Amino acid sequence: MNHSPLLEKTIELLHEANSQASVLDLACGSGRNGLYLLNQNIPVVFADIKESALEQVKSTLTSHYGGVKSLANFWQINFEQEGIKPLVGQSFSAIIVFRYLHRPLFEQIKQAVAAGGYVVYETFTVDQPKFGRPKNPSFLLKHGELAELFSDWHIIHSFEGVIDANNTDAITESGKQAIAQIIARKPL
Repeated sequence: MNHSPLLEKTIELLHEANSQASVLDLACGSGRNGLYLLNQNIPVVFADIKESALEQVKSTLTSHYGGVKSLANFWQINFEQEGIKPLVGQSFSAIIVFRYLHRPLFEQIKQAVAAGGYVVYETFTVDQPKFGRPKNPSFLLKHGELAELFSDWHIIHSFEGVIDANNTDAITESGKQAIAQIIARKPL
């Protein structure tokens, strides 16, 4: 259960930013990325729709990360529920999102990051069906979409292309993934 290498590119920035508030691990799943941040003494809010996912994170925390449990908070939430905007009024030093795409959340994500805070986002692009799941266009970024969404922020890192996925926990037939990544800082 390895964390995304993208986090290593931004760990110092997240250390500087976390004095403002916690980092939100949005749609955290098994929590692999948020757990990495906790291990770096960065407070994290693990958010997911599945209670079972949050229970898994809690179990992993208890068995492997005892010393940093106090830095973790949990939020069971359906980010896709019609008519609600769960991030409105929230404030985080950073929001990290991996392997998840729900376009109506982008404006809320941008609003919920504190001024000077960061977004770290990585998910699949429209080229992913060549390599495996997901294949549904609703879950795939268009070319340039992620960079365009954050074009009014300071982009620290941007990548779009094919990576070797053998070191991730994703399922692909070929060992490759088509992804887009961004690390961007919200203007002050």
